[in-house]
Amino acid sequence: MTVIDREHLKILAICHYVLGGLCALFGFFPVVYLFVGVLIVAGDLGQPPPGNGPGAPPPPPPEAVGWLIIGFASVMMLLFWALAVALIAAGRCLQRRRSRVFCMVVAGFSCLQQPLGLLLGVFTFIVLSRPKVRAAFDRNRFEPRDERYDFDRDEDREFDRYHHE
Repeated sequence: MTVIDREHLKILAICHYVLGGLCALFGFFPVVYLFVGVLIVAGDLGQPPPGNGPGAPPPPPPEAVGWLIIGFASVMMLLFWALAVALIAAGRCLQRRRSRVFCMVVAGFSCLQQPLGLLLGVFTFIVLSRPKVRAAFDRNRFEPRDERYDFDRDEDREFDRYHHE
């Protein structure tokens, strides 16, 4: 694997960490909907004044709408946080050069997030489809777990010294 491939993998790993952090942050935004749904279910949105005249406000929404909003917010939060965990795990796998298929699957899911996720996913597919990168991932797959190491390998430093591009 060339120096450029190693640098690209390092940059992709960092970008996966950053996008994972952003996903975790965006996972907190549906908390507002969750709060509104809880208020609807609890009936704390205030009582309308008595009377059904033309100036009277509409009745409060039914409890089922509150549960629907709570469910929507909960699912959105879980999806964002699951994607954040998967992106961070894929960044770690890229850094260690293992689980190439997992990294490609996460890159596919990150393409659903416009525009940063799409760029990250496309560049991840491009880098992971290179033959030398694929060979590096395959080599790490068959090594015993104790012999796996990160980017600062002795053989990589030796390679860089004699084959610098």
